Amino acid sequence: MISANELNGILAMMPAFATPDATDVRATQTIAVDNLKDGVDKIIKDGINNIATTGTYGECYNLLLDEFKTLSVATVEAVKKRVPLFIGCTSPNPREVIQKMNFVKDLAADGVLLGVPYYETLHVQDAIKFYHDVADLFPSLNIVVYHNPENHKFTIPVGAFKELVKKPNIIGMKDSHRTTQAFMNLQKVVRGKISVFVNQTQLYPYYDMGAAGCWSTEVWMGPWPILHLVDLMKRHQTQQAIEVIDDIIGDGSGGKPVPGAGNKRPAEFADYCKVGPTRVPFVTFPEAELAKAKRRAAHWMKLNEKYRPLVEAARSRSAA
Repeated sequence: MISANELNGILAMMPAFATPDATDVRATQTIAVDNLKDGVDKIIKDGINNIATTGTYGECYNLLLDEFKTLSVATVEAVKKRVPLFIGCTSPNPREVIQKMNFVKDLAADGVLLGVPYYETLHVQDAIKFYHDVADLFPSLNIVVYHNPENHKFTIPVGAFKELVKKPNIIGMKDSHRTTQAFMNLQKVVRGKISVFVNQTQLYPYYDMGAAGCWSTEVWMGPWPILHLVDLMKRHQTQQAIEVIDDIIGDGSGGKPVPGAGNKRPAEFADYCKVGPTRVPFVTFPEAELAKAKRRAAHWMKLNEKYRPLVEAARSRSAA
């Protein structure tokens, strides 16, 4: 078990590395295991210090159970306990959540990334009960709350965390776009008990307000812009951090150039790792959307060229 205070930095939201036939509705095993292992090993060596699988970017909704098991085992084997690893177990069906967690508990993962059952909007008390029930059933698994109001049709209100912090194995949260006031109120409840990761473009000002770090999907095109951003915030160089955030957003796409599942498309056109295609049914993309994805990938690769030397220079100074 790890504590909330040990959870910080960058939470890399991993794609579900796909085989070429992932675009075929008849395909039954679409996890590109070798590409997954290569990508995970590379990103850890390059400095990423937390990994979470099977969120939306990792297609929690779009994998067969056998594929989920293949991905989980391959990721554990690739990570080799070098960084905290959280296997995403979110499902619209809470009984499937339990099936997945029963599988994960026997692996060497540090815990799970877990959103609410999401097909219908939950009552707040049912959401609290869901997390309490799961925490009690799996006391040896750390839980990182996966808060995705847009896809889960549910916003976890700040008041609910007065109950969630009562479970010591709920130690983190991938959060999404709270107002600064709501975030300050949240910190009054969770500080020291639940580490909160905000979106990469929110790291300023939220880091100074208590965020443990940021989550990112785009690090799978190369982690250096976000590594540099986190380092700047840790050193309280806020003006430089603002400039990096502006740089990250700079091509006008804001990190989401293609809607929904197409958000993975830029990584296909980058040169960092082989994420593979988007899975069926998301196989038809207008040329305008593909152009945006290619532009985003090109922009990110330029960011890698700019910020990798700065990250490596900082490491050299620290080692000296």
